[in-house]
Amino acid sequence: MSEIQPMTIADGEFYAGQSGTVEVIAGQLPSGNSVQITAHVFRAYEPGPTMLFLAGVHGDEINGVEIIRRCLRQDIFGRITSGNVIAIPLLNIYGFNNFSRDVPDGKDVNRSFPGTQTGSLASRIAGGLSKNILPHVDLAVDFHTGGRGTYNFPQIRYNSEDKRAADAAEAFAPPLIMANRAPAKSLRRTALKNFDLPVLTFEGGENLRYDALSIDTGVAGIQRLLNSRDMLASAPEKSPKPPTLVNQSTWLRAGRAGLFQWTKKSGFPVRKGEPVGFISDPQGIRADKRILSPRDGFIIGHGNAAVVSQGDALFHIGWK
Repeated sequence: MSEIQPMTIADGEFYAGQSGTVEVIAGQLPSGNSVQITAHVFRAYEPGPTMLFLAGVHGDEINGVEIIRRCLRQDIFGRITSGNVIAIPLLNIYGFNNFSRDVPDGKDVNRSFPGTQTGSLASRIAGGLSKNILPHVDLAVDFHTGGRGTYNFPQIRYNSEDKRAADAAEAFAPPLIMANRAPAKSLRRTALKNFDLPVLTFEGGENLRYDALSIDTGVAGIQRLLNSRDMLASAPEKSPKPPTLVNQSTWLRAGRAGLFQWTKKSGFPVRKGEPVGFISDPQGIRADKRILSPRDGFIIGHGNAAVVSQGDALFHIGWK
């Protein structure tokens, strides 16, 4: 058997059977403090694929941070029997410290890939990941939540043209799997184009809030994915109910402004014309306006904001 070569990330070098952390410098703040990407590296003695588990690309999306933190504390990655794991619980540390999705200049890290070391801070963070981490990786999972006031039912999204990603999504076994095209300059789209790297996007919960279902789904899914690659000896059983599969979706938006309440939420099928919520007049003058589903489908996300403007997104409905 040929000798397993050391893995070099920034100024860190990791040999077979070795674990540790390395700091990748991605930029600098006006205070002089460095913007660092902390990567936890785990290497087994036996060869195998390298998996990346990444969270905090958007600094206010906490569930993914907690998913990877729990895996670290439970020593799930330390028990791998083959291959390698790179775990980054928090990519956008500036956004995390400031309860913000973005970085100081308002740019979105997940619309800045592959990035560059001479561009904006968002581009430098993306570039630090692209230069130092992605070349080592065979499969990645990028953990996200819904945006402000939006709850996403736990789900995996993958590039529909990539069979490797489809197989990995099935192994992760979330309650919902969505095949779609990732946005331009996102990690998922850029990784496939520039590195031939399949990336799964996990969505679950709402920003700045813990969601137990999403966190438990993520931790179990990581173990199932590692087990499917013969990297982990055991993993939680899959649900006897197969995942709901969708490849198309639409947003149902508020027809008028007012006070919004849902009567049906994410994680449930819906029929065309079925009431899913209503909008009330805060002055109590006009009658409530019922919100009806525009088609048969499955609610994959819903709004939690009580006060809505005309055109606000209320329900994300998917179908196959």
